[in-house]
Amino acid sequence: MSATQFAALARTNEPQTMLRRFLALDAAVTGVNGVAYLVASGPLGRLLDVGSGLLLALGLVLTVYAAGVAWLASRRQPPVLPVWAVIEINLAWAVLSFVALAVWLSPSTAGAVWIPLQALTVAGFALAQHVALRALTGPQDISD
Repeated sequence: MSATQFAALARTNEPQTMLRRFLALDAAVTGVNGVAYLVASGPLGRLLDVGSGLLLALGLVLTVYAAGVAWLASRRQPPVLPVWAVIEINLAWAVLSFVALAVWLSPSTAGAVWIPLQALTVAGFALAQHVALRALTGPQDISD
């Protein structure tokens, strides 16, 4: 997708607003996922054939992470380095989800669909945030 397509998706051409909207969407989706894992780790664990203890721990991590991303989204000008950290954490989550699926998880069919789907969604957030951040800061290195 081009920057123009991401701007259309965010419904703004203003890079600051675009970034904040993509961060807010990430926080909302991650928060809902985290709370679902916290509240329904048993039933979800059985549905996905993933340990409920793992889902409970992930739920806690995701809920705290979502709160941090929401805080960034609420800033008038989100600081660049924490936004880069969100992008990198999202990419790491996506990669680790596929690694977990290939190496140590043996989920049900629902889990085998859910795990890649959520990983691709998180990778999409990272891409959207990256495009918005680049539109805001330009192509220079973050260490400049």
